[in-house]
Parts: sequence; C-alpha cells; structure tokens
Amino acid sequence: MGFVQSEERTKMEIEEFKRMLLAGCGRLNWRKDDEEFQGTRASSEQVVELNNEEKLVCVTSGVSFLGLAIVNSLLTRGYSVRIIVDNEEDKEKLRELETSGEMRTSKSGMTVVMANLSEVESLAEAFEGCDGVFHTSAFTDPAGLSGYTKSMAEIEVKATENVMEACSRTPSVRNCVVTSSLLACLWRDMTTHGLPPVVNHESWSDESLCIHKKLWYALGKLRAEKAAWKIAKEKGLKLVTICPGLITGPEFFGRNPTATIAYLKGGQEMFKDGLLATVDVMKLAEAHACVFEAMNKTAYGRYICFDRVIQVEDEAHKLAREIGIPANKIVCESATNCDPARFVLSNRKLCNLMSRTHSRCYNPS
Repeated sequence: MGFVQSEERTKMEIEEFKRMLLAGCGRLNWRKDDEEFQGTRASSEQVVELNNEEKLVCVTSGVSFLGLAIVNSLLTRGYSVRIIVDNEEDKEKLRELETSGEMRTSKSGMTVVMANLSEVESLAEAFEGCDGVFHTSAFTDPAGLSGYTKSMAEIEVKATENVMEACSRTPSVRNCVVTSSLLACLWRDMTTHGLPPVVNHESWSDESLCIHKKLWYALGKLRAEKAAWKIAKEKGLKLVTICPGLITGPEFFGRNPTATIAYLKGGQEMFKDGLLATVDVMKLAEAHACVFEAMNKTAYGRYICFDRVIQVEDEAHKLAREIGIPANKIVCESATNCDPARFVLSNRKLCNLMSRTHSRCYNPS
C-alpha cells in the first residue's frame, strides 16, 4: 500500500535507511532479470547466492521502521534477507542505496522483490527459496493524514491471511514470525469478575470491546493474529507471534505518527491500569531474530515484548515529550500517583528464551 509523500520526507527516509543498513553491513543485490521490478520473481539462484551456512529469509514491509530494524538484525547475524516492496516510494528508497554504492562491501546479501500483499500467488513466488518469513505489517499512513481506520484493520487481516496462505504453499518455508501487538492482549472487559491480574502471552483482548471502543488498531492486530494462528493450525505451519508494546526509537514518531497515535487511543486507561509499555525498535528486532532462531528448538506460541512500563506521571510526561504528543493523550488531569495499578504485564516467557541466547530482556518481576 503506497502513500504519496513529499520529496523531502522521501530523502529523509532514504538517509535513515542507509544509516540502519550500514550498521548491519548489508549488501543490496538487484534482480538482473527485472530492472524495473516488473513481472514475477526470479529463481533463488538468480536472486542470491548462499553458502552452506547462510539462510535466506524474507521480510514483508521491509522498508517500514520495524522492518528495517529486523533486516538490520538479521544481516548482522549472517542471514541473507529478501525484502518485499509493493510501491514506487519504497522502490525509490532502495534504488538510491544501489546508486550510492554504499552497500557493496559485505559478504551478507540483501535482495529486493516486488510483490503484492493482496495476492497469494505473488507472495508465494516471493517466498520461494526462503527458509523463514517475517511478516510485520505496515498499513498505516506514513504521512499521518488518514489515520488508522476500521477499513485498514480489515486490510491488515486480509494481508496476514494471504501471507500465511502463501507460506503454506511454499515448500521451502519452515517457520513464520508474525508481528502482532500488546494491544491484542490487554483490552479486556474490566467489569468481569475474577479477571486475572497478570497480562501475559496467554491473554487475549476482547474483540467486542475493541469494536465498542472503536479501537481499530487493536482490533486489526487482534483479528490478524487470530487469523494467522487459525491458518497455521489448519496448514501445519510452524508459527510464533510477537506482541510488542508501543514501538519507540530515533525519529519513530516523525516517520510513524499514525501508528503511534493509533496505539495510544485509550492511552489514559492503559496508563491507569499499569498496561502502558514501550519497546525500543532495535530491541524488538533482536527479539524477532532470537525467537526465529529458537523456533526449531524451544520457541513456540506467543511472546509479549516490552522494555519499559510507564508507571508514574513523570514517566508518562517524559514519554509524551519523546514522541511529541500532548501529555493528556496518556495522563488524565485527575490522575494521581497514589492510585495502584490494577494489572501487571509479564514478558517472562520472552525473557527466559532470550536469557538462554545471552540477549538482554526487560523483566519487571
């Protein structure tokens, strides 16, 4: 899904893209048979050459803020990465990297293919030869003009269904990692008696509550994740899902205002109940890579990912300043620091996994 952007914004994103990929020492390989990205994918031999130790993985929405971080993390671990693009703006960002000559010094490989997330066959062709797929949807308006609507939630669900179906049709794909959201876990009916005080990987948001409150971003993530699990079980596909808190990082709000604002709809209630958490984009990307590498061993199911829980007003005001939004999006004027949080977030499952791989994880308990 492409959106019209200003020339200045496009240049800024190209520079950010260069910075992140240079940090990962990636090399951009263009398909020689398809200079203009038209038609279908070339064979895996034409796209990238792998040695016996390398694995080829695919990242959808790979030019998004999180997608770039995941690509960077995978490249630094020695993977060859295939990025899917579906619009002219993203293609231009990547072509700028090619012409700059800055991505030609690494043994690691990065390839770019054009595929349509609304077409299963297009995705299946793009996935061919890949050992794993990372699906991190980016269906928010990067210019922050239209907002995250109910129709965008529906598109997100359909795209996830298409990705999962395409994975099931591609013999080389063994594992799939889908990025969901902590919002798919925490929106529950607070009037329900006996509601568990701990929100963890076993918790699911209430779909009817999301609809009633018009929490379209939460609804989209919830339905998309449930659709992914349904197809994975039906098709026998190995899947894990990662449910991150509000994504933060350098320039995140400037590039993803819609995603930030959409996540924080209901922010006052999340903060009051002790459920407002954030995660740095690079730490989230590391979690994706760690979980993927453990999928053939111990990784399974869902993982909640965050590195900070906003617990007091000072922290909430600091977060508001960091992402450039009014503090009243998070803190109610009548709020007090004396009110105890009703719930506790737990990411113990992810922390246990990452501790075995010597990666750091925030654990509040």
